[in-house]
This record gives sequence, C-alpha cells and structure tokens, in this order.
Amino acid sequence: MPSFLFVPFVVVAAVLVVTARRPGAFRVERSVQVAAPPERLEPLISDLRRFNIWNPFAKNQPVQITYTGPERGIGAGYDFVGSAAAGRGQLVIVDAAPGKVKMRLAMIAPIRCENELEFLLAPGADGTEVTWVMQGQSPFIAKLMGLVINTDRMVGREMETGLAALKAQAELMRVA
Repeated sequence: MPSFLFVPFVVVAAVLVVTARRPGAFRVERSVQVAAPPERLEPLISDLRRFNIWNPFAKNQPVQITYTGPERGIGAGYDFVGSAAAGRGQLVIVDAAPGKVKMRLAMIAPIRCENELEFLLAPGADGTEVTWVMQGQSPFIAKLMGLVINTDRMVGREMETGLAALKAQAELMRVA
C-alpha cells in the first residue's frame, strides 16, 4: 500500500475505534427552581397543549402537531412533522403520578430513535424544583455525530430555555 493512502486509512480507523468506544447511552438533565407548588406545574406538563406553549422543541420551529389520546395524563400524545431539523415523530405520556411525568419520544426522522423524557417535581419551602431529564440509547451514527456535536450542550440549552418559559408561565399564573 502506498504511504499516501496509509495516513487516511489510519485516520478513518482511529475515528471508528474512538466512536465505537463512546458510551452507548446518553442523559441530559437540567433543573430550575419555580416559585409555585407542584399542583400548579403538573397541568403545564401533563396537558400537552399547555406543554407546547413553553416546550422549545415545538415552539421554536415550524411543526405541524396532531394531538392523540386523552387531553392530559397517561396516553395523551401527539404526532409531529417539522423541518429537517425538527424531524418527524411522536410524543406520548407513559406515566403520570404526583411529582412525576414520564414521556416516550419516538423519532422517525431525521434519525430513528426512542428517548425517554421525565419531569420530576420536588416541592420545597421556596416552591418546586423542576428537573427535566432526557435519556436514551446512542446508536453508532449518534456516537459518530457526538464527536463533533455536544449533545448535552445542544439539548441542554433548549431544556434551559423551556424550563425558563415554564417558570415564567407558572409564576405568572400566581399573580393573575
């Protein structure tokens, strides 16, 4: 093999080895303190029409949404179709209990994957700590993209924006 072909071969092999050794799962988590009780926050999360008022993933991009199932709680969901960046998929509430709402996000495009979203509401003296968690498996293509795109920073920024909007909405309800 000529030496000028050897260098690209080594680089590609190194990238493939590094990619294969990356974690097979991801977890992104953000929290915010909200001056409101969990009872005021739960409907803003478990009613998906109200959820999408502050949800940055639906709010910041043109997305066509078709709601399915009950209005809120377990089984409530929606299908969405958006731009290439927003993709296409479905979000469904799979568990709802005091202090917790769990959702399943099934993406069809641009990359097929299934992630879990969880909202945890921990009451305290000054209101409620709201924690938004997104986690799932990282297929090989996601691991490869992770070499150049920081998923925690990219998704985390959106989550922070959403939590700030949720906080503003919940705290505004107190004044109204």
